[in-house]
Amino acid sequence: MPRPVACFCLLVTASLTVQSASPGVALTPPMGWNSWDCYGTTVTEAEVKANADYMAKHLKRHGWRYVVVDIQWSEQKPRSHGYRDDADLAMDAFGRLIPAPNRFPSSANGAGFKPLADYVHGLGLGFGIHIMRGIPRRAAAANLPVKNAKIRAGDIADTHSLCPWNTDMYGVDMSRAGAQAYYDSIIDLYASWGVDYIKADDIARPAHREEIAALHRAIVKSGRPIVLSLSPGPAMVEDLAFFRENANMWRISDDFWDDWKALRLNFILLSVWAAAGRPGGWPDADMLPLGRIGIRAERGDDRMSRFTRDEQRTLMTLWSIAQSPLMFGGDLPSNDEWTLSLLTNEEVLAVDQQGLRGRPVAESGPSVIWAADAGQGAKYVAVFNVGDSRTIDVRVDWRSLHLPPACRVRDLWDRKDVGLADGVRTFHLAPHASALVKVSPSK
Repeated sequence: MPRPVACFCLLVTASLTVQSASPGVALTPPMGWNSWDCYGTTVTEAEVKANADYMAKHLKRHGWRYVVVDIQWSEQKPRSHGYRDDADLAMDAFGRLIPAPNRFPSSANGAGFKPLADYVHGLGLGFGIHIMRGIPRRAAAANLPVKNAKIRAGDIADTHSLCPWNTDMYGVDMSRAGAQAYYDSIIDLYASWGVDYIKADDIARPAHREEIAALHRAIVKSGRPIVLSLSPGPAMVEDLAFFRENANMWRISDDFWDDWKALRLNFILLSVWAAAGRPGGWPDADMLPLGRIGIRAERGDDRMSRFTRDEQRTLMTLWSIAQSPLMFGGDLPSNDEWTLSLLTNEEVLAVDQQGLRGRPVAESGPSVIWAADAGQGAKYVAVFNVGDSRTIDVRVDWRSLHLPPACRVRDLWDRKDVGLADGVRTFHLAPHASALVKVSPSK
């Protein structure tokens, strides 16, 4: 039997009495689609609608909800594989970024994202956008007024607070009188568009606490239930209580792509945050780079995910047993049957949505075992071979999981009962492969 792992969950469960950021929001890990992995900075309205249409037809009934437009939606001439310095950003008279009308035609004449949000809402889905921390540098240079305030952009822009990888914004100096008014103004605009989900970037590593709190206060003031997701990671565990009070998701990894080394690292990062997820607040292992990605993305060229099928199941199994949000990164209309099967297995998705306290329980060499509570004395159990070279047998003893000797076992990927297991079960796993089962007391 593999040796037990250190109980990281003791560190992160000490603050369970902290109230979540927005009551009633993100009661389970959010599930949706994000444009970044396939379209990078360049997604268009037509592409967003095509992915929303696919989600409504094939995924909505399985719990998938949010359609999220990622970074640079205000840029009129974006480029693939990175960012432009001094980008030409569409902006209103109050220094608030608005959609580039050449890419989002329905936003013309001051309509903003409301027509596109209305379209997504009409499909029974939620609409989301990406934002960068701070205020546009161009707004500060022009010293534009801040709506409903006596200050101007130049008064609150912190020209020393810079994103290291994007030149669009300055941070907001929250010590200046009236600085909150800027964040109030952008959230008021997004709420008027019908935004349901905001991915705020350049804000979680390190945690820019004052601006995170300003976003949270603005969302509360708006009266609209908006999911607040913080990026990039890895975030720090010491900020857990603060994140829970002010956000609904926070990234625990840097940008995650279709590379086994990155997936292996996320086993470690997720173990640090083990059992920290709770209704309203979820450690986020980043998007799922599955299906067709890289069409016009930051990394790589147009491709189907480089993960093998075993690795794709391992990815979905790990994210689910850890109760991470599930944000699909591929172009949904390009899905093949295999990729669709990964997203529509309701028994696997139930582990993510209904499991509790997912945590690693044992590790030895290439074998890793996680478990989560499944209710009524049952457990979800995920077993992994993270080794690169050989097939292994992983033996799981029910007693180590506080289960009785006789248990029923159900294979969740194959959706079939595999019978009674008396005391132990051995899993035969190829390199990078996994198994996911529900183990229930037989009586």
